[in-house]
Amino acid sequence: MGAPREQFGSRLGFILAAAGSAVGIGNMVGFPVAATKNGGGAFLLIYALFVFLICLPVMIAEMSVGRHSRKDPLGAYNQLSGGETHWKVAGWLSIITPFMIAVFYLVITVWLFGYLFQSVIGNLSVLADPATFGDFINAPSLFLYMVAVVAIVYLILQGGVKEGIEKGAKLMMPALFVMLIALVIFVLTLDNAMAGVEYYLVPDFSKIDASVVSAALSQAFFSLSLGMGIMITYGSYIDNMADVPNSAKLVALTDTAVAFIAGLLILPAIFSFNPATNAADLSDSSVGMIFSFLPKIFLALQVTIGYLGASIVASLFFLLVFFAAITSLVSIFEVPVAALMDEKQYSRKKALGVLGLLLVVMSVLASMSFGIASFFTEFVSYAGQTKSLFDIIVDVFYDTILPLNGLLICIFVIYRWKKANFNAELDKGAPHYKGSWFERYVDFSVGTFIPVILLLIFINTVALKFFGQALIG
Repeated sequence: MGAPREQFGSRLGFILAAAGSAVGIGNMVGFPVAATKNGGGAFLLIYALFVFLICLPVMIAEMSVGRHSRKDPLGAYNQLSGGETHWKVAGWLSIITPFMIAVFYLVITVWLFGYLFQSVIGNLSVLADPATFGDFINAPSLFLYMVAVVAIVYLILQGGVKEGIEKGAKLMMPALFVMLIALVIFVLTLDNAMAGVEYYLVPDFSKIDASVVSAALSQAFFSLSLGMGIMITYGSYIDNMADVPNSAKLVALTDTAVAFIAGLLILPAIFSFNPATNAADLSDSSVGMIFSFLPKIFLALQVTIGYLGASIVASLFFLLVFFAAITSLVSIFEVPVAALMDEKQYSRKKALGVLGLLLVVMSVLASMSFGIASFFTEFVSYAGQTKSLFDIIVDVFYDTILPLNGLLICIFVIYRWKKANFNAELDKGAPHYKGSWFERYVDFSVGTFIPVILLLIFINTVALKFFGQALIG
């Protein structure tokens, strides 16, 4: 038989764990670059509005389903729908999606760990070489780094909710904040850093069009880990006296704050290195920025703080992003682990062993998508492009299925579980929520325009990714 349902030991532990799942690689690098290339302060404003007007209600819906059912996403849909087959499909999507996202996220986390290790041992000049990244992702040493990362994730999840996930979040999230603030303070003292701040924050509304608005919403939705089953699973670990609406607000606020502050690190560092930087110089890819562009920025710091100082700054940066990646990876992988424990009555150790082995196998295959094996590198073609196995996983599960899962949870809570049950669950532990304007807004938005928006994102993503034709923008 499986173990009794675990719970977080404190409200702070839940908020840090949930925020840890939301704060990831995209927050640290992808968001600042997206903001800079798409109108600066104007993009920030649109992003913040989407987080609190659209994404927050979806997060609350996921948490409420999890807490009421005390189940993983598959079990939650099954229990609250009375076993209806089509909702079981929605549950399976919420289990398979995070597992497949964990596959490619593990690959990127392994890259981060490798760059962190090389920075710590003083190989910053090697990392700054443009040819290094291509060689690194195809080197046999990559699989040794994978062993280390998998071991870290296993040790955290083996401890369970309170002793593993919560303790890990309480250690890594405060450390992440401290490192981020320390690096921001340091970078802002560099020459020409304020030019980067201005470029990042000054609004340019002329750049705002339909495609930028769509990108801001997608960034917000992905950033908060919605559609992955994480908030349903974590919601099942909180007690009935927890204030779900307020906790969700704090998670959203924390995630947005980290993304915003990260911009005060990335852009000033870039402008200090090259005052003539413009948007065209910045990579659209978080991977390109982290592994190809930023090491050159850090190496350039040796002019002012020496090679050792530059290596320390680079090491802190890669440790910072590695912590963000690990907290997200732990949260993502906990979803299928919890499902196997619930549905098959496996012990946590057995569930981790079975799924961990499958994760490693899939991640090794995905790691071979960059030139090691042509079969996986040129796996299939669509939309006029050759796609690797890694590309397919990202296109299908990260870019496409997430908004679909968000759409399904909105329809489920209002039209299948019913609005009255939804609100009754949220009223527990939240005395100020019942009858408030926020309750009325969540009801209205989740049942009306949010599903429409998510449906449009889903349709547009399918058209763009698989047929090469954007319907929006």
